[in-house]
Amino acid sequence: MTDRIKQFPLKFKPKIDFGRADFMVNKCNEKALRVVEAWPNWSFFSLVLYGPRGCGKSHLAHVFAEHAASCTERPFSVLIINAREINNKNAVRIHAENPCLAVEDLTTKVNEEALFHLFNLYQNEGGYVLFTAETAPARMHFKLPDLQSRLNMVPAVAIEEPDDEMLTMLIVKLFNDRQIMISQDVLNYIIQNMQRSFSYARRLVEEIDMISLSRKRAVSIPIVKEAMQTLDTHVQQELCF
Repeated sequence: MTDRIKQFPLKFKPKIDFGRADFMVNKCNEKALRVVEAWPNWSFFSLVLYGPRGCGKSHLAHVFAEHAASCTERPFSVLIINAREINNKNAVRIHAENPCLAVEDLTTKVNEEALFHLFNLYQNEGGYVLFTAETAPARMHFKLPDLQSRLNMVPAVAIEEPDDEMLTMLIVKLFNDRQIMISQDVLNYIIQNMQRSFSYARRLVEEIDMISLSRKRAVSIPIVKEAMQTLDTHVQQELCF
């Protein structure tokens, strides 16, 4: 008897474009984009963009980098760095080498002393810093009071959860990034039945893609239903632990 070999779809990262032309503008994020593109005419040397996971903060960080480079006589690259990568050894070098900086994923799980030092360097000696975070700094609780007070001064702009128009654009883009075409009926079903969040949209499209590959079938409403049931099961399991 021949053993059957179960095939699993290989996970390939979809191609993601972070250019300005690829950023989808909607009322949930238009203010954030407008403020980013107002650089260098900011009211302060720094800015915080905050919003739910998957809402496009990283994309806006790249838009900022692209915009800053195009607005100067001598184009330069803008460093985009995770907040956890900042430490006492590299803070001075980061400031010296980068007149503009984007610091992603600002949380309390950072080297607070190093971040405080970097903040002071940009504020006192010149430069610009764009922060991204899931919550506004005023709602964070840093152990270092001076760091908390500094970040509280930074203008913060929220990116809201998406409406149906934004979800529709996002779902289409996420499938396009994976080179998948879906029917209008499938798209309508997704929008009518999905949870209203950026993160859920991304997880759902990934799950649909995996199921479609494993079944070797085109994306259909039954596959979408199965993907939603799988995600719901995962959520319930996470709540049990």
